[in-house]
Amino acid sequence: MKLICLDLEGVLVPEIWIAFAEATNIPELKRTTRDEPDYNKLMAFRLSILKEHGLGLKEIQNVIAGIDPLPGAKEFLDALREKTQVLILSDTFEQFAMPLMKKLGWPTLFCNSLEVAENGEITGVHMRCEKSKLSTVKALQSVGFTTIAAGDSYNDLAMIEAGEKGFLFRSTEQIRKDHPELPAFEEYDDLLNAILSAL
Repeated sequence: MKLICLDLEGVLVPEIWIAFAEATNIPELKRTTRDEPDYNKLMAFRLSILKEHGLGLKEIQNVIAGIDPLPGAKEFLDALREKTQVLILSDTFEQFAMPLMKKLGWPTLFCNSLEVAENGEITGVHMRCEKSKLSTVKALQSVGFTTIAAGDSYNDLAMIEAGEKGFLFRSTEQIRKDHPELPAFEEYDDLLNAILSAL
């Protein structure tokens, strides 16, 4: 059986941290995995900025409540799920993602969780496992699944390259340039056709 593994932010929904950066007028928080390959370093940086500004989970969740899936994302996901199983692999956190999963029709999501103090301060992150996207893909393959993956950022490359087929979607010019071997798409219809052709 073939499983589709998709990234979440930048592929199906807007980047949460960029939306929060814009809402709070803190440009430093616009830095994402498109810019920083080291996720642990990125999260440590984000948490230090939040602490500096006295912001916590509630403020981020208030912004997330106003975020909708990218135009066409739910239709794309629905079309894929009619043909095969889809798994969303994300480095986001369950405390962020649940309202977005509702808007996407409750697809299956594997992500991480936040450590939150009683006062709402985010004190740390609990990563599901090391190299979670690649580790998950390898685990799926070890029990007989074939994976096809799509994503947009540095932290998606390992799962994209590990699968039978892999695609970049709305990625950066630099990532596309560094990985010319990966088909790159900008529109959901094109990505959908490429994935369906690989099934």
